[in-house]
Amino acid sequence: MPWETIRKPRGAGAPNLDDYARACRAFRWEAARALLDGLPDGGLNIAHEAVDRHAAGPLASKTAIRWLPRSGAAQDLSYRELAVLSSRFANVLAGLGVMRGERVFLLSDRIPELYAAALGTLKHRSVFCPLFPAFGPEPIKARMSIGAGRVLVTTDVLYRRKIAAIRAELPELRHVLVVRTGPGELPEGTLDLAALLAAASGIYTIGPTDPEDMALLHFTSGTTGRPKGAIHVHAAVVAHHLTGRLALDLHADDVFWCTADPGWVTGTSYGIIAPLTNGVTMIVDQEEFEPERWYRILQDEQVTVWYTAPTAIRMLMKQDPALPRRHDLRRLRFIASVGEPLNPEGVVWGQQVL
Repeated sequence: MPWETIRKPRGAGAPNLDDYARACRAFRWEAARALLDGLPDGGLNIAHEAVDRHAAGPLASKTAIRWLPRSGAAQDLSYRELAVLSSRFANVLAGLGVMRGERVFLLSDRIPELYAAALGTLKHRSVFCPLFPAFGPEPIKARMSIGAGRVLVTTDVLYRRKIAAIRAELPELRHVLVVRTGPGELPEGTLDLAALLAAASGIYTIGPTDPEDMALLHFTSGTTGRPKGAIHVHAAVVAHHLTGRLALDLHADDVFWCTADPGWVTGTSYGIIAPLTNGVTMIVDQEEFEPERWYRILQDEQVTVWYTAPTAIRMLMKQDPALPRRHDLRRLRFIASVGEPLNPEGVVWGQQVL
């Protein structure tokens, strides 16, 4: 996929990739694998590398996720807290009889439960299948049918809007776990995720995970026919981790913000896995694009590495030129965009303004 970057000096710190040709000559997959912890007997599990190994070490109390709700105060989850919450979700799956390799679909906006469920699914060695929350019922049905979805995690609002009418057309679906977003009864035929998590143990031992075990199931956009499922195995974490280090230049002291939704591959690979395996603090914003809010997040959260899309850059270019000047962006040192080529005007604008 195309990468476009804007880099500021790190100051005293050196970039992880300072000489591309030399790095290519020296590269060995064995060395990349050695950067990770691993499981006994050569096993490899994405959730262990992203959360549990940090929770058992010096990063346990470090903020893993700073969640910015649409309104109200930010909420922080440390690596230890994220490990416990994801273990609770893994135990919920075990209690429901969900098996290794079965598909767990997630249809939600960017809330903490989404991240806990994604990592808990991987711990349980089930398959995490993200859905973009703006999809309508038919695209959702197509993906869940192809993927043989056994579990769906969603919100009460999204269930009523998009799932209730197609539930009978999903014969493989056994369990719907709902996050309440307001008062009122749960939709019929669903389970309260908060209650299940509260009753579950926060201790979970990840079972033997073959590096080639299926971990993620992403779907193409379906512009050339039916959506096609693309499989990522647990060994993909080696590439997730290394590209986070080399392409995004992630360092342990970084505050990282990926604006992509986890419903797309970038939002999972580089909005969940890569930042967590690299032990950084990542920003998760529940709200959609709003220029003033985005500049305020970059400033107030002291974001150092920002990963966004050309569309977002072009929308920012259309705003009042005084808007970025009202914000302190000195901490922002590395910007990358992905999804399509960034036009030259966007690169120049970014260098001058950001």
